[in-house]
Amino acid sequence: MSARLARPRRNRVLAGVCAGIAERFGLTPWTVRVIFLLSCLLPGPQFLLYLALWVLLPQEP
Repeated sequence: MSARLARPRRNRVLAGVCAGIAERFGLTPWTVRVIFLLSCLLPGPQFLLYLALWVLLPQEP
């Protein structure tokens, strides 16, 4: 498990948020992407959270 949460330069589709979360918790990026898409079917601010993480998460060196 990675020590910090960051947007990786590889395995990105849009901004690397899902890939960064997957890397941090030891999952595959596609698993996190599917979970995110399924969560968008529920009411809540999932898309706003994704945008906030895009802005706030540092990019991997």
